[in-house]
Parts: sequence; C-alpha cells; structure tokens
Amino acid sequence: MSDRPVVTRFAPSPTGFLHIGGARTALFNWLYARGRSGKFLLRIEDTDRTRSTPEATDAILKGLAWLGLDHDGDMISQFERADRHAEVAHKLLAEGKAYRCFSTQEEIAAFREAAKAEGSSTLFRSPWRDADATTHPDAPYVIRIKAPQNGATVIADQVQGDVTIRNSQLDDMVLLRSDGTPVYMLAVVVDDYDMGVTHVIRGDDHLNNAARQMMIYTAMGWDLPVWAHIPLIHGPDGKKLSKRHGALGVEEYQIMGYPAAGMRNYLARLGWSHGDAEFFSDAEAKEWFDFKGIGKSPARFDFKKLENLSGRHIAQADDAALLHELETYRQAADLSSLSDGQRHGLQSAMYCLKDRAKTFPELTEKAEFILTSRPISPDEKASKNLDTVSRGILSLLTPHLQNASWSREELEAALGAFAEAQGTKFGKLAGPLRAALAGRAVTPSVFDMMLVLGREETLARLAEAAEAA
Repeated sequence: MSDRPVVTRFAPSPTGFLHIGGARTALFNWLYARGRSGKFLLRIEDTDRTRSTPEATDAILKGLAWLGLDHDGDMISQFERADRHAEVAHKLLAEGKAYRCFSTQEEIAAFREAAKAEGSSTLFRSPWRDADATTHPDAPYVIRIKAPQNGATVIADQVQGDVTIRNSQLDDMVLLRSDGTPVYMLAVVVDDYDMGVTHVIRGDDHLNNAARQMMIYTAMGWDLPVWAHIPLIHGPDGKKLSKRHGALGVEEYQIMGYPAAGMRNYLARLGWSHGDAEFFSDAEAKEWFDFKGIGKSPARFDFKKLENLSGRHIAQADDAALLHELETYRQAADLSSLSDGQRHGLQSAMYCLKDRAKTFPELTEKAEFILTSRPISPDEKASKNLDTVSRGILSLLTPHLQNASWSREELEAALGAFAEAQGTKFGKLAGPLRAALAGRAVTPSVFDMMLVLGREETLARLAEAAEAA
C-alpha cells in the first residue's frame, strides 16, 4: 500500500446542500492527496433514488467549486455502477463466501422479539447460512456475506488508533436485497476498490462501518485502504452542529461574504493543527497536512475565528483576484452586477478597502463611495455631519482644491492649511467630507477617497453637498 500513489475520494449523498462537515471532509481528502502528488476523486452516492436529486448534486458541485476543491477525472455516479456491485455479490456467492437467505422480515422480527424476551443477543443469525442448496425454496431471497464468527476485527485507524470489534458483534450483512439491488455497504467497498482509493478519510460516524466493509475486502482478497475517521464538528455549545447554530450549507457562507481562502484556512484548522500556525496559505496546508495533526475530539465551530482568518486573507489577497471573488459573491448574493466604472474604481481602491474588512459585505460598505453615484444620498448618521455650517465650510474649501496637485501630499497640505485658516482641526472637516464624498460616516480615509475618485468627481460631489438645502 505504501508505495502506491495516494488516491483519496469525497463521496457525498446528493440529498441536500453541501454541509459544512462534508466540506471539511472534502478539504482533508483534497489536502492529503494534493500534498502528496496524488489524486482526489469525486463520487456521488446516489443509490437512494427517493432522496437523491439533481439539484442537490448541483449544490454539491457548486460548493466544491466555490471552495476551490478541484477533483481529478470524471465524477462517478454510484447508482450507475449497480451491475458491478451485484457482480461482486454473485462472485462471493459462487465462492461460498456468501449465501442465499430466505428468511422473511416477519421471521427476522420474531427472532429478535424472542431474543429480547430471553435477554440474549438480537443479532440475527440466519438458519440458511449453511443450508444445503437442495433445501432452498422457490421464494424471494437476499444474499448475505458470511461474517467471521470468532475472534476480533481490528480497524487500524490513523486518527482513532486501533479499534477492536468482536466478530460475535457482526451479523451476516445483506449484500443484495431481494429485488437484486446492492446495499450501500457493498457499493462503497466495490467503488473504492475499482477507483483505486488508497486512503478513506471520512467522519467518525462511519467508524463502525469500517469493520463491516472490511469483511468484503477480506472475502474478495483485496488490499485494505488506510482508514482515517475524523471527529465531527460541534457548535460553540459543544453539541452536534445543527441549524440552530447558524448556517450549515457551504453556499450560505459564500452568500454571507466569506472569501474561499479564508474558509479553506478555517476548515483546515477545525480539528487539525500544525504547531501554533493559525493563518496559512493553500501551499502551506498541502505541505503540512497529515493524520498526526488531527485531534480525536470534536472540533467547535467559532464564527469569530472564521471572521478573523477571513479578514487576514482579504488583506493579503491579490487585488485582481479579490475583485473577481467580490463579483462572484455579488452574483451568489443576488446583488447587482458592477459597471465598468465601478469595477475600475474598485480595482484602483483595493489598497484602501481590503485592510480590516472581514467579509465582502464589510468591504462593500467601505467601497460605497465608488458604488454610489451623484446625487449622493447621505444615510442618517452622515446627514448629521452636513448641517448648514458644514455645508458653508465645504463651499469655502472647493476653491482651495481646484488648483491643488492631485497627490496625497498636496491634498494633505491643502486641507491642513484650510483647517488652520478656519481656526479648526482637520478632524472637524473629516465628517462633512465623508458625508459629501460617500454619504457614509464610516469610510476609508478622506485622502484615499479623493485620490480614487479623482479631481473632477471629488469637486463635483463637494459642490453638490455645499449647494444642497
């Protein structure tokens, strides 16, 4: 196993959105494969035809695309491989490693009721396991695997350590139902084997499944994958993450305006660590990620930590890439598209927008001076800074700026000199200037706004604010 190229997989069921826990599982698989020049595969486990929907599959694909978790090769549909799954069951049957069981649901229920009354194990033991084929009735049957009855099964797990399950606790699992359709447990093993999966990284709610799935690997003479069962994600209160804790679906985090890089960083740290590193790049995460760094206890989701990391990723992002992601966010949040002028303004203003913005809505709020257009409509807080006296001061200021060289130094000097001449401090001018230029009380610095807007637009906004009644 160790000399084979690493192949991991993410295998969600398309019954709803991409859950935040599923997204982290996908990320761990992606990091492990990408950091070892391996392959990361995608399989949609759509065997439950009553609950699987194309819309859910689309939601999963969109969530993975937003997170930047690219997969190798084509997406695999588990349902479309049902014939192959059945083929393996029939092979085990032919080799005497599985058998036909004719017990009805009523008989199984009666067996369990009797066992319960006696206080003995309710694990069903089929009377057909060793029955002679000549005694088989002409009736519906399921195909069951012959589970080992003595000894123990040891799951050598990279996160949980060795987990021992007594074989007396394992039943003869059904492989094919009476209608000939394969069960999920069989499908998973056959798919993982055929896809060449070397490492199965998934939630620890699947840990007990590993013992049952190992029966199929062993019966077929196939190499076992490396198991790594990761703890689930809990809410801040220590209980299993649910809707009451806030957003569950990945697309909700995109609509809330978190950058994908920040989300990847945060999800990587949710249950895994590398020393004291909190903030890191994809390249570092791929290089560092290993099983030793995964904790055994459930991780707790913390929105403040997510916001902190997101802000740091926004601050360090490439301006053009950040603008592109801002537009993707606006599309996801069903906001208006940017005009060419707005796009150009944002590109030139990114240097003064991205610091201290934790999300895209915060960045958008800071960018209001670019996104708005004349006539500027100040909000309630900004309006308080545009009283009659303030408007008069703005009117006096305009001529002082008309001949100023449009550089930061010159603007700072001109405004400083004007404030001094008015017997006031520049801080007193800042409020009215913010209101006039952006219609907001909280903005980037006045000088940054003036430089981004340019001489003509700045003077027009100041004149407009001064003239307003």
